[in-house]
Amino acid sequence: MKAWEDAELELRYERAHMIMTIEHELVRGVTPAMLDWWFRHIGGEMEVNGRTYSRYRVWHPLDHIDWQLVEGDPERVGVGAKFRIVEAFSRNPAWLVDSVETVTKLDETGIRLERHILGSEVFSLEHWFEPADGGTRYRSRMELGAETAFGRVLFNRLVRPMIFSDLMGPAWLKHNVEEVGIFEHFLPALHAREAG
Repeated sequence: MKAWEDAELELRYERAHMIMTIEHELVRGVTPAMLDWWFRHIGGEMEVNGRTYSRYRVWHPLDHIDWQLVEGDPERVGVGAKFRIVEAFSRNPAWLVDSVETVTKLDETGIRLERHILGSEVFSLEHWFEPADGGTRYRSRMELGAETAFGRVLFNRLVRPMIFSDLMGPAWLKHNVEEVGIFEHFLPALHAREAG
């Protein structure tokens, strides 16, 4: 996995929102079309060195625990699908995430996941893909926090720190750089084999 210190990372707070952004290193040998394909085919298994593994586990063998398509057509994953994501940043059980998010954007320019509580957006994660010479420029932004009165008073200050602590912010930044960096080691071959 790539050294996470080489990416441009930022963690800041605005309006009691936790905001994390990453400018990843160039993802070599990977195109935006491959990344679009990956997120539409993230479920299932793949073979590595003669053994079969969950694709989600191959994507980050140390932190990823489980991925499920909770809602949507497994043959046509796209906008409207609901992903259940289970992972523990830095293999730390105290930093366990078990959450269901809705895909609100998925194409060759990127993917966006959102979660709403009581009609208020409390979580968003967006990745942007941009073609570049030799690969893809990949940017990420995660935001936790809500704009409504409920969000500002209750979620941002009381609930969010209990489900995603301030210590989890730096751990997620490292985790995301690692999982994006590993794409170039398996995705081109998988895409060539299965998308042909």
